[in-house]
Amino acid sequence: MDAASGIESMAAKADRVAGFLKGLASPHRLLILCELTQGERSVTDLIEATGLPQSSMSQHLAKLKEEDIVSFRREHRTLYYFLDNKAAREVMTVLFDNFCRDDAPG
Repeated sequence: MDAASGIESMAAKADRVAGFLKGLASPHRLLILCELTQGERSVTDLIEATGLPQSSMSQHLAKLKEEDIVSFRREHRTLYYFLDNKAAREVMTVLFDNFCRDDAPG
């Protein structure tokens, strides 16, 4: 592989990574993801944990679904969301350990 094609390949991946990070780059979405780092949650649970209004929660969950960061399952009328992206789980585990846990530094 020559240098030019290596850069083109990296540029394409960089665009994908930038889109992924853009999906995470919201304080509200990070709160949602911190909750989901601890396990599957219903929409009601997420609203109670974050204090976000239902309409805002729906918009943030739609963005996270669009970026393939979360998925959901339906049980009757209740939707349960979970992290469904290996990279997102790994990033959020690091962020959770360093910022979300009660005993996190700083």
